[in-house]
Amino acid sequence: MNSSAEAPHVSIQSLIPELDQLATGVLEDWKVPGATLAVVQDGKVALTRAWGVRDVERDLPMTTATQFVICSITKSFTATAMALLHNEGRLDWTKPVRDYMPEFRLHDAIATERVTVRDLLSHHSGLPRHDWVHFAGDRAPAEMLAPMRYLEPSRDLRSTWQYSNLGYNVAGLLIERLSGQSYEAFIRARLTDRLGMKVGFSLEELEAIPDAARPYMMHEDTRLPAMRLPIRTTAAGAINTSVEDLANWMRLHLGKGELDGERLLPATLVAELHAARIYISQPSEAEFGEGHYGLGFQCNSYRGDRLVRHGGGWPGWNTEMAMLPDHGIGVAVFTNRSPSEATMALTWYILDRLRGREPVDWRGRAKKRRDEFIAHIQADKDAREKARHKNTKPAHELEAYAADYEHPAYGVMSVRYQHGALQWSWRGMFAPLLHRHYETFELPEVPDRLLPDRLAITFLTDRDGNIVSLSTSLEPMVKDIVFTRLASGDCLDPAFRARCVGEFKGGATMHRVTLDDKGGLVLKPDFQPAYHLAPQQGRRFRIVELKGFVIEFRGEGTTIDELMFYQPNGTFTARRVA
Repeated sequence: MNSSAEAPHVSIQSLIPELDQLATGVLEDWKVPGATLAVVQDGKVALTRAWGVRDVERDLPMTTATQFVICSITKSFTATAMALLHNEGRLDWTKPVRDYMPEFRLHDAIATERVTVRDLLSHHSGLPRHDWVHFAGDRAPAEMLAPMRYLEPSRDLRSTWQYSNLGYNVAGLLIERLSGQSYEAFIRARLTDRLGMKVGFSLEELEAIPDAARPYMMHEDTRLPAMRLPIRTTAAGAINTSVEDLANWMRLHLGKGELDGERLLPATLVAELHAARIYISQPSEAEFGEGHYGLGFQCNSYRGDRLVRHGGGWPGWNTEMAMLPDHGIGVAVFTNRSPSEATMALTWYILDRLRGREPVDWRGRAKKRRDEFIAHIQADKDAREKARHKNTKPAHELEAYAADYEHPAYGVMSVRYQHGALQWSWRGMFAPLLHRHYETFELPEVPDRLLPDRLAITFLTDRDGNIVSLSTSLEPMVKDIVFTRLASGDCLDPAFRARCVGEFKGGATMHRVTLDDKGGLVLKPDFQPAYHLAPQQGRRFRIVELKGFVIEFRGEGTTIDELMFYQPNGTFTARRVA
């Protein structure tokens, strides 16, 4: 067991008065309702503490047994579970994911074949966050696997560290595939039950617990109850537990895989989990070293001490777990308000004191940053408004934008024309769609429910002026995500398509239109192959085999007497002759 004995002896109990004073001040600075703390030292739980309330409206006190969503600290459990499978020979984490999950696909074919399990655990796949794929909470973990093939990478495989909740979601699915158990059952049976930890894996489980914290979030400088937002990438961030239970998790890792005389995994594998592998960034504060990522843990140094940690954040939840493995010290802080620096201010203070150092004024630094942020909110709003081109109008009547638009990974965005205005909806979210300038519209800011606030949406047209897609920045590290307009109108009506059947002559060429056995239209010009027509919008169809070629059937009432060809080399017509 590593020990902090070489540092000047500081009793954690002697720190309680000043710790209570600091916690009260930090929570007040950040408008945090409550916080819980666990400190591990020399293999034992040295202190647990709770401050404030877990539920503001009901004035319920926080306790050390209060349950929280620990968010991305979950990743340390997922990586440790992978280490167990690796140790048992059921998994080699240096091998490609597709060796174990053949249906796994990424956008890039080379990355698909080569990305390893370890790449997923260290955020090294080339894929940026793409968090809006899962953020809406309407997809099960398995439903997020297939969409990954349509997500654009921002870097090459293994070229840089990019945090990916979706990568950890795949890791959770791999655990299920290789163990034959659900992710939840495996984590309980192999880890948390053996550690005596009470855990849950969903918002529904948390809400059923009497001693559960209620989450809160901020809108500018006003605290609000947080929206109810489940985490569906379970293996990336959904575990619920208390700080007193997480203390045993820290004891296991500080004990190099052993707790109370029982070994759960070899010390060599714990060392692999904690090893600095992938460079993240230079430090933002002088007290820290360069940031790296291991396997489910971030690796750093704090004032010269090796630091292994992971934080977690989600609307209403903010958590921190920090360990100094070489000195047997671990600190966990949970709060029911996000975002804030309260967890960090308490954590670094405790590490300083237990290491016998004069504490850095983290509270003062954090408060200064917060005050500067609040003061700059209006300036940011003004800058956004200044960037808007005023006195512009949409290029189309508003009704023309109303349609469904689809992206194979992000799903279907719907725009409807109602009561003289546009209404937007997407995967359970909804809001008015407001004109910003030209062909760009935007969503409002809605503080009390999930919405990509102020999201700009630009509508795109073909060369004939028809709206064919919309684009928006749902992942800032790649090009705008393009949603293609889905077919609508007469082109979807079998009766209309039947009326299109016939012969049409344009110049010297005869164009014969027929129906195939599925009710789709087929175009056969003289001396050319047959082409399949896919519904587009209104009475327009695209030629499947010829990119950029569109056909429109025209006529008055139920009569179809003309074909219009929109081609890269011009626009042409053909009249019905039979």
